[in-house]
Amino acid sequence: MDINKLIARVKAILMTPKTEWPVIAAEPATVPDLYKNYIVILAAIPAIAGFIKGSLIGYGMFGIHYHTPVVAGITGAIVSYVLSLVLVYVMALIVNALAPSFSGQKDPIQALKAVAYAYTASWIAGAGQIIPGIGWLVAIAGVVCSIYLLYLGLTPTMKSPVEKAPGYTAVSIIIAVVLGWIIALIVAGSIGTGAMMGGATSGANFGADSGGVTIDKDSSLGKLDAWSKKMEAAGKQMEAAQKSGDADAQGKALGAVMGAAMGGGDRVEALAPDMLKPFVPETLAGLKRSDFSAERNGAMGMQVSEAHATYSDGASHSLRLEVTDMGSAKGLMALAGWAAVQNDRETDHGYDKTYKQDGRLVHEQWDSQNKSGEYGIVLGDRFSVKVSGNADSIDQLKAAVASVNLSGLEALKDQGVKKG
Repeated sequence: MDINKLIARVKAILMTPKTEWPVIAAEPATVPDLYKNYIVILAAIPAIAGFIKGSLIGYGMFGIHYHTPVVAGITGAIVSYVLSLVLVYVMALIVNALAPSFSGQKDPIQALKAVAYAYTASWIAGAGQIIPGIGWLVAIAGVVCSIYLLYLGLTPTMKSPVEKAPGYTAVSIIIAVVLGWIIALIVAGSIGTGAMMGGATSGANFGADSGGVTIDKDSSLGKLDAWSKKMEAAGKQMEAAQKSGDADAQGKALGAVMGAAMGGGDRVEALAPDMLKPFVPETLAGLKRSDFSAERNGAMGMQVSEAHATYSDGASHSLRLEVTDMGSAKGLMALAGWAAVQNDRETDHGYDKTYKQDGRLVHEQWDSQNKSGEYGIVLGDRFSVKVSGNADSIDQLKAAVASVNLSGLEALKDQGVKKG
């Protein structure tokens, strides 16, 4: 995949769609090429932003602030991502099937083009989830823009007369809404509940006249470019498996693609539970450990492991320690770091903030009225260590995290990593 071409195409379809659609309709394409060079990359944006918002920044309303647990957040992101890839293909089948009803010509490749490039606005707007207060407005704007893009694209791609494009678009959107609602229910069930663009695009210089793009290799997009090249290799593996007709090979290839997508271009085997146990001490902040559990879960070539324990004095003080190896989803953490994710929110009784300190992503939350909070840190773009519960101050939670062997855990960041 050529990241320069991808950015140029995104820019063109969003800024000059009327002239870009005929170009898109005329260029040769295949299903694997459309997926690995465009869909797989852009469809990851809402999933990644949703994880960042839910698990790193959190949701707040009416004085209540909630963070989706990291493992649940990762699960939701993966499920959302996989289903969005499926949704694009299903929508293309529907758009293709509807073509004769609106005097168009059936063509499965053109139908996939129409759906994939129309979805561009929604995928990009998906990054707006992390913007406090107006994220939902950005999402709505993205949906409206995608509907408009589909309307403009159905005539050049599916050869539907201009006068029938509105009806064609309306029927397609109704079906898309129903499918999207089903996906939302599935994602909500999978997790038990329901200024990234500025950071992500820093380092990209758009040519005003030529449309060319220059990328700083050390910037967010530069790192994404290197990641996408590893993704391309995994995509070629998937394409070869599809041609072979071998179901087992196709399953393994899909797992490799998903692992590369979520792992930042690498496939990662998460640490075994017994390797996490040494980082869950017998005592924490002077409190004795009352319970302990650890597990490793995986699917489609992706793995995540977690160890957690409760510490208590039997009275008013109780802390919970969670040590998580993002494993195959470590790419989500890396992208959060590259995007310079940060959040700072204050209330009458406390605060909630996410920031980077010494190259590490940190989240802290404190409620002075209830004397409770949480403090977490990300190590090596892979491991998360979080302590939450009742304490005398946030400093007690920070000290509890610091008492864990952080350097020893961070030293394992390359353990089980298979370079893409």
